Amino acid sequence: MRDGKRFLVAANWKMNKTVAEALDFAGKFAKPRAPRVEAVVCPPFTALHALSVKLKGSGVSLGGQNVFYEDSGTFTGEVSPLMLKEMCSYVIVGHSERRSRLGETDAAVARKLAKALEHGLRPILCVGETQEEKEAGKGKDVVSGQLRAALSGLAKGSGDGLEIAYEPLWAISKGAGDQKTQTATPEDAQKMHAFIRGVISGMLGGAPGRGIRILYGGSVKADNVAGFAAMPDVDGVLVGGASLDPEAFSGIIRNSDSAFSPAAPHKK
Repeated sequence: MRDGKRFLVAANWKMNKTVAEALDFAGKFAKPRAPRVEAVVCPPFTALHALSVKLKGSGVSLGGQNVFYEDSGTFTGEVSPLMLKEMCSYVIVGHSERRSRLGETDAAVARKLAKALEHGLRPILCVGETQEEKEAGKGKDVVSGQLRAALSGLAKGSGDGLEIAYEPLWAISKGAGDQKTQTATPEDAQKMHAFIRGVISGMLGGAPGRGIRILYGGSVKADNVAGFAAMPDVDGVLVGGASLDPEAFSGIIRNSDSAFSPAAPHKK
């Protein structure tokens, strides 16, 4: 595999599925034979415990969709990393919807990232630009700024346990009836992923730059994932709507495995 990595397929269910619906998914889903792929499901908090029991031994990991930056305290409605680590290996940090709709700041994202790493959770740090920012030629500036803010507290040479997800907001469906004006191509993803790898290398060093997996997230489906997986700097995908169906999610995993070439070199 590329630098010993496995391709990471992460399902972000967002605010979907009751506990009963999550268990129904788990009952129908069986991870296909895909030795080059690691699979993780990030359900709503309410379904984490039930899925941790149901999926035990399945080869599928669990992740939270968010985490707070304190271990405990008077923070009504928040979930700490200590609570998550009993059931989860991963946690999504700084998702675009939390940034744009819920006012999550770069400073908050940095604190959450640091706290997740402190407790041994693997954060999936999300970065990405809006359509307006892209059209103004500011995409790389935005992504670089988000990365620098989130990673500024990490020491040179660190980065173990960290994943990055590039999610271009201009290529993400916002739900039923949404008409995206643009679709990202595998080549679009590769260009930004190579840029992200360069920023990481400059901040943390060459080894972390090569070792950190960079995921693509933007309307990924079974019929287009192979194109992204074939790109040398695409180390995984963050999947939204298509991950809600067990058959579709299996197809994404299967097609990723067949396309993720062990020999593909990273661009420097």
